[in-house]
Amino acid sequence: QVQLVESGGGLVQAGGSLKLSCAASGSIFSIDEMAWYHQAPGKQREFVATITSGGSTNYRDSVKGRFTISRDNAKNTVYLQMNSLKTEDTGVYYCCAAIRVIGWSSIRRDYWGQGTQVTVSS
Repeated sequence: QVQLVESGGGLVQAGGSLKLSCAASGSIFSIDEMAWYHQAPGKQREFVATITSGGSTNYRDSVKGRFTISRDNAKNTVYLQMNSLKTEDTGVYYCCAAIRVIGWSSIRRDYWGQGTQVTVSS
């Protein structure tokens, strides 16, 4: 019913930049919060950034000043601008969205994308 597809990952040198996108599609009634998570190799998935439907943001301490989360509500898309990338940023980035589905609009649940790989070389 709902799909989230991330894109924009790739290989970049330390200090470089990438911009990730995550587009939600399907029988969407509304999207509340949208967020990005990071899973480094061999580690558990961790929160990176979140943005509410009104534009309020929150970031993991390690990315503050380097990453910027934004969204385009008309496109049901969330972005993560990643600057000054470090090797520790390497891993799979997943987007997550709190979505109300058409026909079940009183129920909100989280949907996850498939992830996009980011590799930062030294």
